Amino acid sequence: MTVTELTEHTVTVGGNQIFVAEKGDGPTVVMLHGGGPGASGVSNYARNIDALAERYRVVVPDMPGYGRSAKHVDHNDPFGYLADTIRGLLDQMGIASAHLVGNSYGGAAALRLALDTPQRVDKLVLMGPGGIGTTRGLPTDGLKSLLSYYGGDGPSREKLATFIRTYLVYDGAAVPDELIDLRYQASLDPEVVANPPLQRPSGLRTLWRMDLSRDKRLAQLPNPTLVLWGRDDKVNRPSGGPLLLRLMPNAELIMTSHTGHWMQWERAELFNRLVADFLSPESDLAIA
Repeated sequence: MTVTELTEHTVTVGGNQIFVAEKGDGPTVVMLHGGGPGASGVSNYARNIDALAERYRVVVPDMPGYGRSAKHVDHNDPFGYLADTIRGLLDQMGIASAHLVGNSYGGAAALRLALDTPQRVDKLVLMGPGGIGTTRGLPTDGLKSLLSYYGGDGPSREKLATFIRTYLVYDGAAVPDELIDLRYQASLDPEVVANPPLQRPSGLRTLWRMDLSRDKRLAQLPNPTLVLWGRDDKVNRPSGGPLLLRLMPNAELIMTSHTGHWMQWERAELFNRLVADFLSPESDLAIA
């Protein structure tokens, strides 16, 4: 499944170039991708952009450190830096508020942006977001695989194929070789190899900043939120779904079987229907 007729441009935010692809008209939906090696906005949401653009203005940036965007990320407070960058992007594009859809790394950025400035966010959709329970127990095998990609002997196609087919999705056989090849080539950017955007937290202060489930502001967050989580997620623990449901006053939770960390790709039709309906003003999932 490919995306057609995109408008592409770059926006300068804080002196850094952020690449943006857009499609559609209507209320603005900003889609923030995950942090796996070689990720980018359009590639992560290739099965979703066209469907959502039938009802919304879909804005898909490459997150800092990925794709065609600038590679700098502040590793002392990565989620805060990402949130600030996306907020700056909204400012530069003249968008007062928008719906945010975030997967994993992008989910953490979306949630942090909402916590810091809830008035800039209409509704939230969080898919297996990062930053939920990150200081509670050892990292998952999937997260270990992701964080070790640039370590040891460095990046390789075999490492990437293992991460995607073993940990990112439920059915690894469904992932075509072409997707692995494209992600692998993108992961070899020299700036990224020298300073990967997603790294193991250095120090307790950074680790605690990255655990958004400990943020007391969650209990007062006014934004209607749809939490989506694959029951077979091997990167971010599925227990994060019920945790957010318990902590957030305006959250709904949907968990799906036979689904890994990449729900928007594996269960694209279901994902597109759930998100499009939830973001609608008439949604019966939306909480006033």
